[in-house]
Amino acid sequence: MSKKRKVFYTARRILKEDPAARNILEVIFLYPGYKVLYTHAIAHFLYKIKLRFLARLFSNIGRFLYGIEIHPGAKIGKGLIIDHGMGVVIGETAVIGDDCKIYHQVTLGGTGKEKGSKRHPTLGNNVIVGAGAKLLGDITIGDNSKIGANAVVLKDCPPNSTLVGIPARIINKELQNNKDDIIVKK
Repeated sequence: MSKKRKVFYTARRILKEDPAARNILEVIFLYPGYKVLYTHAIAHFLYKIKLRFLARLFSNIGRFLYGIEIHPGAKIGKGLIIDHGMGVVIGETAVIGDDCKIYHQVTLGGTGKEKGSKRHPTLGNNVIVGAGAKLLGDITIGDNSKIGANAVVLKDCPPNSTLVGIPARIINKELQNNKDDIIVKK
C-alpha cells in the first residue's frame, strides 16, 4: 500500500470508528492522533537513512505539538488510531500491527537499558489498548487482543485474548449456569 493510500486509509478508519468525527476534513486537520502520524512518518524516514538527530528533532516536534511521543525507530502499521492521545509513549523498538487502537496515557515501553536489542512491545493486528495501560519489555500481544484500562502487561499474550489487572492476567467470558460470569485463567 502506498504511503498516500495508507494516510487516507487511517483517516477513513477514524471517521468510521469514532462517533464524534463528523467528516474527513475534521479528522485530517483536527485529530492530534492522526496528525502525529505525519511527523512520525518523516522522523521514521530520517531514522532509517541514519539522520538520527533530525529524526529525533521531528519526533520532539510531534511530542510538543500533540502530546504524543513516538520514537522515530518505532514501526507502525496502517490504520493506527490514537484516540485522545495525550501522554501516549511508544518506544524505539516497538512494532504496531495494522488496524490497532491506542487510548490516552498508554506506554509501550522498555524495562531496562539494553542497547542493540528489542526491548519494547510488539502488537499484532487489530489490538486495542485501553487508557493508561502499560506494556513493558520485549513482549508480543497476539492479533485481535484487548488490553484493559490501566493494565500492566509484562508477558506475552496469545491471540484473541483480553487482559486486565496489575499485573495483567487473561480473562475469558464464558456462559456458565445461564449467567455471564468472567472466568479468570491462571
